[in-house]
Amino acid sequence: MNFTFHYLLMANHLMLQKQLFNNIKDLKLTLGQPKVLDYLWENNGAMQKNIAKGCHIEPASLSTILNGMEKNDLITRNIDKQSRRNINIFMTEKGKKVCERIKQEFIEIESKALFHFSEKEIKQLTEYMIKIYNNLEERS
Repeated sequence: MNFTFHYLLMANHLMLQKQLFNNIKDLKLTLGQPKVLDYLWENNGAMQKNIAKGCHIEPASLSTILNGMEKNDLITRNIDKQSRRNINIFMTEKGKKVCERIKQEFIEIESKALFHFSEKEIKQLTEYMIKIYNNLEERS
């Protein structure tokens, strides 16, 4: 089979996602929730619009994701004291524990995916992926 670049990107993404969700099925997370938790790990207390942008999720879809996360005690929403129109999203302790588990699963999956790569190749691949990301972001 002749693999095209776009096919490989999509196939690798789906394989990674499938492995992750297979490994964390006991957590009963929906598709967008790990991405949001990962974003909140670095940006706890972010506004919803920033989460949507950072996770590349439509605001309406993010609302649905956040509703489910709040229902499952993974996040809380707090009104910003500076501007009462803004709502900040925070991970709960349960959310932090779930996120730690997800991060560990990603480490294991990445280890499998990059098994026969040298450190130099991993660094180079990461640089290429960043370049691709930046190119697509600039032109969107």
